Amino acid sequence: MDNLFDRHKMEKVIDAAVARADELKVGVSICLMDQATNVQMFYHMPNANLVSSTLAPKKAWSAIAMKEPTKDISKDIQPGAPLYQMETMLDGKLVSFPGGIPLVLDGTPIGAIGVSGGLIEEDQSICEAAVASFMKESK
Repeated sequence: MDNLFDRHKMEKVIDAAVARADELKVGVSICLMDQATNVQMFYHMPNANLVSSTLAPKKAWSAIAMKEPTKDISKDIQPGAPLYQMETMLDGKLVSFPGGIPLVLDGTPIGAIGVSGGLIEEDQSICEAAVASFMKESK
């Protein structure tokens, strides 16, 4: 199998994310992580806030750990929900707001992308652009 996390492919993914961030006029950090939760590529835009460099990898990790986009985690960890207090049990590693999306090829999870720095809707949109680029580059 071709290397899914080839540096040149990942650079195109980062470029797609940055292009979308520039359209939205926001600075973000972008993290590509493999299924073993190794950071494969990370980029912090010069105009991104500092907290984004911590949150982007956490969003990618959360998407891998929960096997779902981070935007879908929140409903399960609210009071009365089945996974209530899970985020406290994971020492703050779990992110439950938009911006993290798992990467799945042919039904097999292979990693995730996390984006942080804008409003949650902006992070989600930028992450979706990055995932679309990754999927295009992986064909």
